[in-house]
Amino acid sequence: MPDTVPDDAGSLLLPAARAAIGHALGLNPEFPAERPAWAVSPGASFVTLTETGRLRGCIGSLEAVRPLIDDVGSNAVAAAMGDPRFPPLKQRELGGIAIEVSVLSSPVPLTASSLADAYAALRPGVDGVIVELDPWHRATFLPQVWEDLPSPDEFLRHLWNKAGIPLGEWHESTTLQTYTVKAWHEAR
Repeated sequence: MPDTVPDDAGSLLLPAARAAIGHALGLNPEFPAERPAWAVSPGASFVTLTETGRLRGCIGSLEAVRPLIDDVGSNAVAAAMGDPRFPPLKQRELGGIAIEVSVLSSPVPLTASSLADAYAALRPGVDGVIVELDPWHRATFLPQVWEDLPSPDEFLRHLWNKAGIPLGEWHESTTLQTYTVKAWHEAR
C-alpha cells in the first residue's frame, strides 16, 4: 500500500486524524472533503500521538481491511481515547498533541530459525517487525522505533518483552514478519 500512497498524502491524512479526534472529543471539526482513490482503498495505518515529544498514544492496524482514510480516523480516536497506557485525551489537550500517521505495507514473512538469523536479516531503520509465538504473544514495532533501539539485538529484546515472550528464547513456533511504512507528522 505505501507504494500507491502519494508522498503528499500527509496533507490529507493528518487533518483527517485530527478531525476524527476532535469529533470524538465533542468538537465540530471540519473533515477533509477530498477522498482520492488511494484514500478509499483498503489500507493499514498506525497513528502516534506525542505531547512535548513524549508518547501520548499509539494504536494501529496491521492488515488492510477498511478504507485507509477510515482506518486512520479510527486509529486516531483509539490512540487518543483507548490506548490502555494513557488516560483518555481531554478536549483541552488536543491543541498540544502532535500527530504522526504511518501507512504500512503488507507484512511479509522473515525467514529465520533463530535470533541470530533474525538479527542478520533485519534492516535497522527500514523494517517494522511483527513477532508472534501464539495468538496471546504477538507484538509489533514500527520502523521508527529503531531511532530509540538501534541494534537488532536491543530492538528484538524489547519487542520480545512487549509480546510477553521470555527474553532471549526462540521457539519453533516463533514467526517474524516485516513491513515498511510511509510516515507523516505534524510539526508542533
